[in-house]
Amino acid sequence: MINTISVNPLFGFTLTLLVFLLSVRLFQAYPHPWTNPLLISTVVIILILKFSKISYENYFKGGAIINDMIAPSTVALAIPLYRTFHLLKHHARSIIISISITTLINTLLTALLAKFFGLPKIVAISIFPKSVTTAMAIGISQKMGGVMEITVVVVVATGILTSVLGIPILNLFQIKDPVAQGIALGGTGHAIGTGNAIELGPTQGAMAALAIGVTGIMYVICVPIMAKIILGI
Repeated sequence: MINTISVNPLFGFTLTLLVFLLSVRLFQAYPHPWTNPLLISTVVIILILKFSKISYENYFKGGAIINDMIAPSTVALAIPLYRTFHLLKHHARSIIISISITTLINTLLTALLAKFFGLPKIVAISIFPKSVTTAMAIGISQKMGGVMEITVVVVVATGILTSVLGIPILNLFQIKDPVAQGIALGGTGHAIGTGNAIELGPTQGAMAALAIGVTGIMYVICVPIMAKIILGI
């Protein structure tokens, strides 16, 4: 019975929305980094699929509908960016320099860790674009011969980790500047981190949206270079 229902694309779509909305309610009632809606909904859906023995292929028939919304939702982040364009002009140099340095260090560490742990080159390529939004990460990975499924998992995991730990870490180090907060969340946690930034304020959201674009461009430049120099790809 359940397998018959799961074949319908509406099953995966409805399940995802229902679990996420309930997770949001839980977070509103008990706000804590570990009750993050993305984290809770991901774990719950995995458990549902596992114990009901529903294949991922059947689930993703509906999940793909939501997945297709990633690109337009990323483009929509230009709205808060436009509203705070004066901040972009004022902080342009520091924003670009900080994101460039962060991307360079990030890709360098990823390459070194991949080599240290002896990861197969195809896996190393797949995890390189972990801090850019899914649509861009898939493009970078596939262009270099990576595995899309691995890339998606790593990107989502990075976003969830940023969503759970990002704001607590900013508070721990007493980083109060809205521009710095936005860049940190968007540049590390891509669209998922940007969701957290928008909750903090319009300036944080705009800077996070900007960080997504600049980080993506820098990854396109840095990933092939690091892969060639360190991994010989």
